[in-house]
Amino acid sequence: MKKILGVALLLTLTMAAKSQVKIGFEVSFKEPQAHYAEVEMNMSGIATKDYVDLKMPVWTPGSYLVREFAKNVEEFNATVNGKPAKVQKITKNTWRVFNAKAAVIKVNYRVYAFEVSVRTAFVDESHAFLSSASIFMYPAGMIKNPSTVKIVPFGNWNQVNTGLEPVAGQKFTYYASDFDILFDSPIEVGNQDVFEFTAAGVKHIVAMYGGGNYDKERLKVDMAKIVEEGTQIFGENPNKHYTFIVHNYHSGGGGLEHLNSTVLGATRNAYGTERGYKGFLSLVAHEYFHLWNVKRLRPVALGPFDYDNENYTTNLWTAEGFTSYYENKLLIRAGATNQTTFLNDIIGGLGTVINTPGSKVQSASSSSFDAWIIGYRPNENSKNSAISYYSKGEVVGLLMDLEIANATKGAKSLDDVMKAMYEEGKLKKRGYTDAEFKAMVEKISGISFTKFWEKYIDGTADIDFEKFFAYAGIEATKEIASPNKPYTGASLKVDRMVTVSGVVRNSPAWVQGLNVNDDILAIDGVSIADEMRSVRLPNPGLTLETLPTIAKKQVGDVVEVTVRRDGLEKKISLTLKESPNIRIKASYKEDATPQQLAVRKRWMGV
Repeated sequence: MKKILGVALLLTLTMAAKSQVKIGFEVSFKEPQAHYAEVEMNMSGIATKDYVDLKMPVWTPGSYLVREFAKNVEEFNATVNGKPAKVQKITKNTWRVFNAKAAVIKVNYRVYAFEVSVRTAFVDESHAFLSSASIFMYPAGMIKNPSTVKIVPFGNWNQVNTGLEPVAGQKFTYYASDFDILFDSPIEVGNQDVFEFTAAGVKHIVAMYGGGNYDKERLKVDMAKIVEEGTQIFGENPNKHYTFIVHNYHSGGGGLEHLNSTVLGATRNAYGTERGYKGFLSLVAHEYFHLWNVKRLRPVALGPFDYDNENYTTNLWTAEGFTSYYENKLLIRAGATNQTTFLNDIIGGLGTVINTPGSKVQSASSSSFDAWIIGYRPNENSKNSAISYYSKGEVVGLLMDLEIANATKGAKSLDDVMKAMYEEGKLKKRGYTDAEFKAMVEKISGISFTKFWEKYIDGTADIDFEKFFAYAGIEATKEIASPNKPYTGASLKVDRMVTVSGVVRNSPAWVQGLNVNDDILAIDGVSIADEMRSVRLPNPGLTLETLPTIAKKQVGDVVEVTVRRDGLEKKISLTLKESPNIRIKASYKEDATPQQLAVRKRWMGV
């Protein structure tokens, strides 16, 4: 009993101390045209030491790269009880403020924000996007303390949108129950076009920056359908409200998930085309599915977070890859695409994996673990040595889904695994391990997945897609994508020179020593200037074999390529081969069996 009373007293004292600590931020914009956010941080009730260490995250959850946000901090200074305080930077992302015991502390610093992406802060005269992990600091050891954020818009800016809870009676002031919530809540400030819709009983706000040819009424309907379909899989929508922050640029893309919001990059004038509109809805579906998968149903390593270091997991193939897979399923269930397009999108992703040489080198689990050093930092050889956990995970999701549906004769699918894992995560109040996910797949399907894991998750086996598609009454075949066409395996870029930008593993260029960064001077004595006369630029798919002299050759011919390498000319003979890249063809069988039709129906959900 004494031990229980002691624990209770300790918890009471801890909670009391936590409640006495007050942390508040004010963000303003004195020079938005120069891309600065001004941050004032006020703290009181910190009475543990004679100093307080303030830390800025080095990365933002959902984007697995150490970005060193502290590099953008300037003019850090502090006062204690209104008097200047000594400040010392003690690590790359930690500032120590002295004489802080039992005092009122005010800290001011500026953040330079001029990187356009969904994961980094950006400020200019038109708006401010605050990616919170790159703006706000936290007192060391107090990650679970609450805070408030007041936004002071610049000039005639009149809108603030965020997933944070508003503080009643205080304009543009918001509350975060802890710093994990704050860092997971981006903030958009400016004059964005805002509209809303309700789906699955939840109010959804859409904040559009940058203009565009979007149709708000059409988006309300189609986005709501995607929300409803995602909610149906998991049986509940865990939010009271949800915010879409959409950045429309001349050419934009990408998205980043958050607990009750997302940031999307879009192309402002692409909404009017079928391809552009579907692309935007795919992005919506992907990031919204993250509402469950990753933000709540998550690998055990992804929370609570270590904001100072990498957070390693072997399960990004489920976290991101399955989300890529489900964006296709949500679209067809929402009526935003048809069965033919759905199948074409699926086989397109499958072909990408098969035609990437690195898929024979790196496994899905290894790709997940190495996200921090490869995923966001690809080099010219990455396609030869690595595979994206997005694309490989998407394929694994497809195969697993069809295997489960076939094993249960159409009674179950990957949907049932995802829902069961979601419910289990709520009970255990933690993320899952790889073994736990495998155990659930086996429980739902009733069969062993040990060999499946060995081949497709921890291994690099050839993908037996014909077998899996047959489960759903789909006939799939493969063929050489460019039969009898000359192939070198060298991709090119054009700047001041025509330069080799990539070399495919085991291709003629690889085997015979053509290097990345070699400047092409001539092909069989024909100058590169003459070769390029018939080439239309920009051409991001430009390869050596698309140049006229080689395009006229036959498989087996030898061509002499003159290059400049490190200022010296060199002649390299390439024996042309046929490209190993394959094209997959797939179609629904009209004579599918009742079981195949049951599997197909359960798989698609339509």
